[in-house]
Amino acid sequence: MGTPLGDFIRAKRDSTQPEALGLPDSGRRRSPGLRRMDLAALAGISVEYLTRIEQGRDRNPSVAVVNALADALHMDTAEREHVRYLTKITGGECSAHPRPVPPRREVRASVLATLRLLEPGIAAVTNRLGDVLARTSAFDAVYAASGLLDGDQPNLTRYAFTDDRARTFFADWGEVADEQAFDLWRAPSIENSEWLRAEMAQVAGPDFTSRVNRHVVPRRGVLRLNHPAAGALALTREILEVAADGQQLVVFLPADEATAEAVERLARQAHGRLRSIS
Repeated sequence: MGTPLGDFIRAKRDSTQPEALGLPDSGRRRSPGLRRMDLAALAGISVEYLTRIEQGRDRNPSVAVVNALADALHMDTAEREHVRYLTKITGGECSAHPRPVPPRREVRASVLATLRLLEPGIAAVTNRLGDVLARTSAFDAVYAASGLLDGDQPNLTRYAFTDDRARTFFADWGEVADEQAFDLWRAPSIENSEWLRAEMAQVAGPDFTSRVNRHVVPRRGVLRLNHPAAGALALTREILEVAADGQQLVVFLPADEATAEAVERLARQAHGRLRSIS
């Protein structure tokens, strides 16, 4: 049985071409990407040790080994942050299996006050599981027609993978799906996301499991929406971590003049105040 760390190292090795690391292409290989012996040599570890890490038989590699593998694979900053996190939770899996529990849904009063200051802009408080915990009226105006807000407890992950409307609303649905699947690994703790990953694997199938298991670090570029009333929208996202609560304050900014004008029209039509969902 593998581990999140081993799966990520193996996936990164499989997606890395030898020439990208200055190695000669040795011709046909039994598996895609970089050979295990090449990565082991670059990282200064034995092939047998790398095999143990990838297969989950060594769950506690040293910081030096993890850094050496990150260097050898030319990981960027986001990938290095992810591999450090996976190292932490992989080692923790040796202890008693944690009880799956959902994370807290309460939003602190000071965070809600900050959100109010962003009116009439588009903003929301979310967690890594995709729960939309509080939002501005402009967020309602943009997302109301998408179907995301139809239920009492809107969740971006469930919406992206189980609501057919999401594949039209998100112009780059595959990238959004990658983001939501990746963020489940970044929940406040592994037990916070385990229950949702099990549920999504059952209801969404390979669309979900193939993404959550390959640990692709998303680019988080401009969010492009196909709004039923406003047409094409392009939004830049600024994500501010509320680290103590395992939440994020996400602010959506128009990426072009056409989007700014469309959002302004939608905001003028919006009624009601900030809504906090608990």
